[in-house]
Amino acid sequence: LAFPSTQQSIPSQTAMAAATLLHRVAPRTPRAARVLSTAASPALKKFSIYRWNPDTNERPRMQDYEIDLNECGPMVLDALIKIKNEEDPTLTFRRSCREGICGSCSMNINGTNTLACLCKISDVKETTKIYPLPHMYVLKDLVPDMSHFYEQHKSVKPFLVVEEGADTSKELYQSKEDRAKLDGLYECVLCACCTTSCPSYWWNADKYLGPAVLLQSYRWLADSRDASKEERLKFLDDAFKVYRCHTIMNCSKTCPKHLNPGKAIAQIKLEMSAKH
Repeated sequence: LAFPSTQQSIPSQTAMAAATLLHRVAPRTPRAARVLSTAASPALKKFSIYRWNPDTNERPRMQDYEIDLNECGPMVLDALIKIKNEEDPTLTFRRSCREGICGSCSMNINGTNTLACLCKISDVKETTKIYPLPHMYVLKDLVPDMSHFYEQHKSVKPFLVVEEGADTSKELYQSKEDRAKLDGLYECVLCACCTTSCPSYWWNADKYLGPAVLLQSYRWLADSRDASKEERLKFLDDAFKVYRCHTIMNCSKTCPKHLNPGKAIAQIKLEMSAKH
């Protein structure tokens, strides 16, 4: 019978003693060091933000901030909140839903009017420049005065006007086809990105209603349940409220909700021309 060699199967006492000594003496890598060695290197991103405080005599300026994108969400609004919470609590801006529904965080980011909550942070190597909406009075930092815009919206009666004597205790029905005509209109969140990108509005903001308000106006003109179509068209029928639109189409290009205010204005013009 053949048996395996003792030298191959059983380690010598000297080898076992050496292995035990090596195990006791060898330095161990601390757990914290092992964790840190796997952490991502900082991805520092610079944001240049418009600053102006009406309570001081200082002129408007651009202020730079630098944050680590590894510790920040993917959207520009995430970066603004991080800056306000961790670096500069005086930074002022509007925000609410963070889902592109409320329209509060509208601003000009890298030359384009958009919602900060829907705008992804650009490449880390590029400086992101953030301004308030253009051609509007600024209350502070990134907060524009929307009072005139809201007054214009109020002027088009943005609510359903029913026939006199209609039973308002029950739902007013409309066909699926009529309901489909409202798609692309009711989704507007009144962020004013389109209106403040329109050169015609820059020149005639006191008389021209602007893309957002006209889209809202057409939303009710297109509603089959509304009984005030003639009055609505009569209100719009002058040289400025609608016809200052020169189809530049900045409005449709910049809308963060991908709506088409230019098309809505064209539909209003068609209905007004058919009336004459």
